[in-house]
Amino acid sequence: MDKSVVVKIGGSLIFTENGENGDINVDRIHQYAKVLSTLKDDGLNLCVVVGGGKAARDYIKVLHKFNATEAQSDLMGIRISRINALLLIAALGKIAYPCPPREIPELAKALTTDKIIVMGGLQPGQSTNAVAAVVAEYTRSDMLINATSVDGVYTDDPKKDPTAKKIDELDYDEFQELIIKKGSRAGEYPLFDLVALKIVSRSSILTKIINGSDPDNILRAAKGEEIGTTVRRR
Repeated sequence: MDKSVVVKIGGSLIFTENGENGDINVDRIHQYAKVLSTLKDDGLNLCVVVGGGKAARDYIKVLHKFNATEAQSDLMGIRISRINALLLIAALGKIAYPCPPREIPELAKALTTDKIIVMGGLQPGQSTNAVAAVVAEYTRSDMLINATSVDGVYTDDPKKDPTAKKIDELDYDEFQELIIKKGSRAGEYPLFDLVALKIVSRSSILTKIINGSDPDNILRAAKGEEIGTTVRRR
């Protein structure tokens, strides 16, 4: 059976602070499409999950001003993540499944095609990291690649603590200790969350946390290069 890989692209990577087209990073989306096309040509079965990013956070911030519930905020984030998924689908063209699956039965139908499947969120209370973990488990994927804005897991947030050190490899329990320090509100999920971790742990899914600012890092991770942080069972 061909190798299967799930790629999670953090929504923050879709946007840029000082760009055109509503701060959407068009060039990077094109680069993601090129990398994913290369992996498909190499024979990989690919599912991609895209996060909500800046747009989701902006909308959720406004919802909070209206005293919206976390569930309502989650629903907004899910819709934005699906819009981001549609951007990548457009960049991929004919090699992509034409619409983001909204539930597992729709994913199952999409899997019967020879297309790259791109999707966003599924349901309230579930981060897109957790969605990626569920998809990896459902498809019995060999690897989950989590492309983020940092180059791996650190002892603390490297954006806030310059003394934080990168960790090359963790087991699931060690990763849990780091995750549990933070809570999760809609649009503010940490690098990885406990629900996602529980799923990859129970199915022993090899997980790589990498810096997706350079889309070629996805290619390197999929080919087994030592990059980012590897989370596995020891």
